[in-house]
Amino acid sequence: AAPGPRSYTTLRDEAVKLFNSLQQLESERDPVPLMQGVLQTCLDLPPLVDEIYCQLCRCDPPGISCRTESRFPASEMAKYACFIREALGKTKGRECVPSLEEILVLMRRQEMICTVHCPGAPACSVAISSHTTAEEVRGHVARELVSRLGLSQSPNLFALYEQSRQREQPVGNATLLADVLTRFE
Repeated sequence: AAPGPRSYTTLRDEAVKLFNSLQQLESERDPVPLMQGVLQTCLDLPPLVDEIYCQLCRCDPPGISCRTESRFPASEMAKYACFIREALGKTKGRECVPSLEEILVLMRRQEMICTVHCPGAPACSVAISSHTTAEEVRGHVARELVSRLGLSQSPNLFALYEQSRQREQPVGNATLLADVLTRFE
């Protein structure tokens, strides 16, 4: 179920709360709910996005990750830096705060498995990241179905639909699949 609306104080007070939350992250036994709270605040209060970015840069000055990546390419920090650089190059604004599952797989630099149910064919499992679009998944699944069903000459098109108890709607090409999955959490 989606969390209810949150009440906020002034931007200054919220910036201080974000700073305190960032300080707590390292000592938290389970930091994921705190991460989701910080991200939700930034999603709800866009003027704080730059503030949180500056606060994060104070914790890890820009360039450290890049220097680490070039000097120690096999290190964990270098792997994270590469993963984040790829994500930033592709990611657009999110509709939803990352789900618990998404944060956990991101922390391990893994991908989530998205199951796409196909009429008349077995379901397809597709590995996705936070920045995988519906268009990318649709292309993967379409190639898989064309191969499985021998439809290489078929003029038919393929679309992704999001289905809930209340409605069924097509998923736009640029929609991030992680947002669709998060709505189900």
